[in-house]
Amino acid sequence: MLKIAYHPIYNHPLPEGHRFPMIKYELLSQQLLHEGTCIPENFFEPEIPNDKYIVAVHDPEYFYDLLNIKIPPREARKIGFPLTEDLVERERIIADGTMKCCHYALDYGISMNIAGGTHHAYSDRGEAFCMLNDQAIGARYLQAKKLAQKILIVDLDVHQGNGTAEIFQNDASVYTFSMHGESNYPFKKEQSDLDISLPKDTKDDEYLFRLKEILPTLIQQEKPDFIFYLSGVDVISSDKLGTLALSIKGCKKRDSFVLETCYQLQIPVQCSMGGGYSPGIRTIVDAHANTYRLAQEIYF
Repeated sequence: MLKIAYHPIYNHPLPEGHRFPMIKYELLSQQLLHEGTCIPENFFEPEIPNDKYIVAVHDPEYFYDLLNIKIPPREARKIGFPLTEDLVERERIIADGTMKCCHYALDYGISMNIAGGTHHAYSDRGEAFCMLNDQAIGARYLQAKKLAQKILIVDLDVHQGNGTAEIFQNDASVYTFSMHGESNYPFKKEQSDLDISLPKDTKDDEYLFRLKEILPTLIQQEKPDFIFYLSGVDVISSDKLGTLALSIKGCKKRDSFVLETCYQLQIPVQCSMGGGYSPGIRTIVDAHANTYRLAQEIYF
C-alpha cells in the first residue's frame, strides 16, 4: 500500500499573518482521508532519527547550533521561522519521515512525505523555510545502508534547489536536476548537475514539453537505482511566491508523467511535497492531493 509520513508536529504554530501556509499539512491528510484516497493505515508517524544520518549531510557545528537554538540572529532571519526547540524537532522528524519512506519506496515502488522538500537547506546553513535537507539526508541514508548507489533528485519546485545543489556539488553518485523559474528566488543560483530555468509565465504546454524532453533521457543517461521527487505545487499560476503559470491540471499532468516514468522503469521513488503558496488554501491542498491520487491510481 501507499505509505505516507505524517506527524501532527508538521502543523507547527506560527505568528498570525505569517506567509507560510503551515495548516496545509494537516488539511491535506484530512482531505485524503475524507475523499477516500487514503485510509488511516496509509499513514505512519516518523520519529526523532539517529542524528548520525543528519550530520552525514549537515555540518555538525551548524546542526548542534540548531539543536541549542544558537544560530546567529542574522542567519536565523534567513530561515524565515521563529526558531524554537519544537521547530527543530519538527525538522528532524520530517527528515526521519523521508528516511523511512526510502524503505517503503523500495518495498512498494513509491512513498510520500506530506512535508519535506526542504531543498534550500545547505550543508552549513538554513534559509527560506528550510533547516535540514530531508531528501539529501535520505540519499545519504540509502547509500550508508547500501540500499542504493546512484541516486537522481528530480526537483520541480518553482524555486531552484540551491541547498541540494551545494550539498552534492562534488558527488557524482547523486545527480541533481532542478527545473524552476529563472526569475524566482534564489536570485543567486547554485549549480545543479542540470538546471533548467524557465521564463516568467511559462504555461502547461511549454513546461510539459521541456520535462518530457529531458527526464527520460536523463534517466537513461544516469541509470539511477532510486529517485527523489520534489513535487512543489508553487508552479501554478495563482502562487504568490512563484513566477510560472501552470494550471492545476497541468501540474497534475507533470506529476503523472514523473510517476508513470518511475513506475514503468521500475525505479523506486520517494516524494516530498515542497512549496505551495496560493492565496486560497483549498487550491494548495487540491494541487498537493493530486500527487497522492495519482500515486494510488498508478501504483496500487
